[in-house]
Amino acid sequence: MELTFLGTGAGSPSRYRNVTSSVLNLQAERGSAWMFDCGEGTQHRILTSPVKMGKIDKLFITHLHGDHIFGIPGLLSSRSCQVGPGVKSFAIYGPKGIAEFIKSALRLSQSRIGYEIVINEIEEGVVFEDELFRVEAGHVNHRIECFGYRIVEKDKPGKLDAVRLKEMGAIPGPAFAQLKLGGQITLPDGTVVDGKDFLGPPLKGRIVTIAGDTRYSKSTLKLARNADLLVHEATFSHELKEMAEDYGHSTAVQAAELAAEAGVKRLVLTHISSRYQGKEEILLEQAQGVFPHVSIAADYDTEIISRF
Repeated sequence: MELTFLGTGAGSPSRYRNVTSSVLNLQAERGSAWMFDCGEGTQHRILTSPVKMGKIDKLFITHLHGDHIFGIPGLLSSRSCQVGPGVKSFAIYGPKGIAEFIKSALRLSQSRIGYEIVINEIEEGVVFEDELFRVEAGHVNHRIECFGYRIVEKDKPGKLDAVRLKEMGAIPGPAFAQLKLGGQITLPDGTVVDGKDFLGPPLKGRIVTIAGDTRYSKSTLKLARNADLLVHEATFSHELKEMAEDYGHSTAVQAAELAAEAGVKRLVLTHISSRYQGKEEILLEQAQGVFPHVSIAADYDTEIISRF
């Protein structure tokens, strides 16, 4: 599991930072990738990144400000051209109004989309779940309705003690797969073997939290609790905390304080104002004074989320 940043700037594109978008690569886990926000120019960033457009099958939108959604029509159209016939459907999750924006843009531009688009206008709570992952959405504190997302990988069964099972006469293959799921098999000598007795500790699932544009909020704190990785905006430095409050944003210090309170393992700062171009160390030093395990994302950076 790894997260690639396609855009890390605030408000509008600059020479060095495009507007917000990131992609969670779940190729090893489920053979796909999920995008979070899609600002203007995101499809161009994909072309010069390791991200494969055809692998993206879900898009999660935090809120309807332009720097988070203006890239959606272009992405959907390009995806239709690049991935060819037979492509899987594409699911979009976001606040009320996202369906109107997308449908109007595609209708007025007479765009031809060669796959099904399923748009889900969400409320707080679980917005997606399967046997591998759960995605929870929660309101954060911005100027308009805005969501943060908590992506939870479900725990996996522990390692099967294959050596001991072979010594007992068990034959590798379908029987081992059944034991791995916690089932039972009968050995040639009639012994009944319960898989639960041969499994090591479960492999703990990983947690990634992606906060939208937000002031400090208890909802963000809840979404971030014990996350392996928290991605949080840091539009302003501590000296401009009043401006951050007025505009519905956070300072680097406030993001670090929330990370420390939530007990996250790592914090990555994004949504960086262009006023800090070449001076990002100001934000980093301020955040590190509160929470040591922090970095500032740049466009094309990839964060690996390991299990340990």
